[in-house]
Amino acid sequence: MDRRSFTLGSLGLAAGLATPFPALSQPVYSGPNVILVRFGGGVRRAETIDEAATWAPYLRHSLAPRGTFIPDLRIDRLEGVNTSHAEGTLNLLTGRYLAYRKLDAASDRLEPTEPTLFEYLRRSFDIPSHQVLLVNGEDRPQEEFFTFGAGDHFGVAHRSEMLSLHRYKLYRSAMQLAEGRLPEDQLRGIAQERQALLTADARGETPAPSPEVQAFWARWRQDFGDTGLKNPRGDRLLTELSARALAELKPRFLMVNYQDPDYVHWGNASHYTRAIAIIDEGLQRLVAAADADPFYRDRTIFVITPDCGRDANPLAEVPFQHHFNSRSAHETWAVLFGPGIARGVIDTPVDQSAIAPTIAAAMGFAAHRAEGSAIEGAFL
Repeated sequence: MDRRSFTLGSLGLAAGLATPFPALSQPVYSGPNVILVRFGGGVRRAETIDEAATWAPYLRHSLAPRGTFIPDLRIDRLEGVNTSHAEGTLNLLTGRYLAYRKLDAASDRLEPTEPTLFEYLRRSFDIPSHQVLLVNGEDRPQEEFFTFGAGDHFGVAHRSEMLSLHRYKLYRSAMQLAEGRLPEDQLRGIAQERQALLTADARGETPAPSPEVQAFWARWRQDFGDTGLKNPRGDRLLTELSARALAELKPRFLMVNYQDPDYVHWGNASHYTRAIAIIDEGLQRLVAAADADPFYRDRTIFVITPDCGRDANPLAEVPFQHHFNSRSAHETWAVLFGPGIARGVIDTPVDQSAIAPTIAAAMGFAAHRAEGSAIEGAFL
């Protein structure tokens, strides 16, 4: 019996998968804040956690010593597991492998079929949606649909809210149509754009943002306008959205889906290494913001880990791939630090499915359907 089969059997999930959880009372949340940073786009250990060669010196030299450093986090080599961005992100959010389905046959968009950390948290505690946030990049529309899962569990009522250019465009187009100040031909174009944005979610469920998020977008629009020419782009956009969210929305759980290292698929290695450095700069800003804010200072756990690894096959037309299921694409790492997190290096392999139950344990709830267990040695 393999590890996956044993875990499913030992947890008695076969029956649980068909039965919704009973309603739970919802106490006010008083645990630590958590900021989960997907060091995304697929990165190798060599350019991120190698002490001498890293392009992320703040991560490696300043953050790793602040807590638990896991240099050998692995994606299990199960049949059907794809080492890619959406899949790796859902591994992190659900604590399970293959916990997703395609939204429709014509696209590569995935929908979680198991509860996400967002849903577990909001099911367990009385936390408003604007304090459970997912920050997503403009070039990864696939991740716009990870705010809640499908099936007979939890669902949209316990979703996170999303901060992304996709969601800002939904807000902006609604405001422009309501204001009616533009010429008729422009308004018709905006109406068509808005309809396309709304129908991008094949589930037909794009809940309106909370009043708090609406106000967030109103302030964003005041600062950056409607053209898209003033706001940052790429992963710098995600840092700006996240820093503003910390200041204005005070999320208890925030996930940041950095993505730009994947631009290496264009064939230029500098796109990859420069993107790693930009994420490192973003981390420095977010940690500084948390350290300076009494709401977050000494009350916030950071969990930083990639979605997947990456290859550097010199015989490939474009090196630094991750779609060939190579060993290095399954090799990642993690850094955790904050209150209650031990300091030191875990020098044994840890499975990627352990990230979700570790966050759950830190926040005081159980990720019942996760395959992994909380990381031994990560807590004081």
